[in-house]
Amino acid sequence: MEVKFSRHAKRRANLYAIPESRIVEILEGTSLAQGTQAILANVEGFAYPLKIVVAREDDIITVISSYPLKRGGKK
Repeated sequence: MEVKFSRHAKRRANLYAIPESRIVEILEGTSLAQGTQAILANVEGFAYPLKIVVAREDDIITVISSYPLKRGGKK
């Protein structure tokens, strides 16, 4: 399994201080089907669950985006 990060995904990971190694760990523990899909994972150290959007083609997984999922509006 080869994991590639898009430019957008690298920038989001840097913006939200999400280590790329943590994203790879989450992907290794998940079985992925072909095509584009979103993964939600509760990660220690983050107040919100992480949403990771990936596209899989054969043995190559491309991370499209990753960010903390903040639901709801302002109170």
